Amino acid sequence: MTNFIPIFPLELIVYPGEHLNLHIFEPRYKQLISESVTNDKPFGIPAVIGRRMEEMGTLVRVLEVTNTYEDGRMDIKTEGISVFKILEVVKELPGKLYSGAIVHYPENNQNGSPKLMSQVMSGIREMYKQLKVTKQFSKPEDQLLSYDVAHHMALSPEDEYRVLQLLQEIQRQEFLKRHLTRVLPMLEEMEKLKGRIKLNGHFKEVGGFNFK
Repeated sequence: MTNFIPIFPLELIVYPGEHLNLHIFEPRYKQLISESVTNDKPFGIPAVIGRRMEEMGTLVRVLEVTNTYEDGRMDIKTEGISVFKILEVVKELPGKLYSGAIVHYPENNQNGSPKLMSQVMSGIREMYKQLKVTKQFSKPEDQLLSYDVAHHMALSPEDEYRVLQLLQEIQRQEFLKRHLTRVLPMLEEMEKLKGRIKLNGHFKEVGGFNFK
C-alpha cells in the first residue's frame, strides 16, 4: 500500500503500539496536528538521527488533545500504528506550513519466538539488577513484543532505528538478544571496577607471598 501523509520528523524512534505524549509548539506542527484532529487523519513521524531524516518512520494517530493553550500550543497523546518507508519527500505543500511524503507500508510480521522473547526478558531482568533499577511493563510478560521493550534496553538511537528497520519479529528478538549478550558482561565488569575503587584507601586483609 502506498499513500501520501503529512510528516512530523522527530529526533526519536516511535514503534507501532507505542504511546507517545508530545508538546506541540511550532506553527507548522500546530497546523498539522489541528488538521489531523479535525479530519481524524494520522500523520507520520520519520526518525531523525544525527540531524539526518531517515527513510523509515511510524504512522501515528492522535488519541487525545489533553491541553490547548491560548497561543495554539497543544499537549497531545498519540499511538504508533504502523511502520512506513519514505519513497519521496514533498517539502512544500500548497497552503501548508508542514511537509509531507509519499510512503509505502512494508509487510511487518509480528509473529516471534516465545523462547527467544523469554531469553530477552531474562537478559533485561539481569541488566536491571546490575543497574539497580526497576521497570514495570504495561503488558504481561508473555504478551510483550520487541517493540514494547526496545526503548528500555539502553539502545543507542542507531540501534533503536535498526529495530524499526527489521520487519520480522523474530529478527528483532534476535537483535535485542545479541545486544544484551554484549552489554551484560560490560555491566559485570563495571560492578567489579566499582568494587575495586571502593577498596582503595581502606585497610585490606591479604595473605603474604610464600617463597618456596
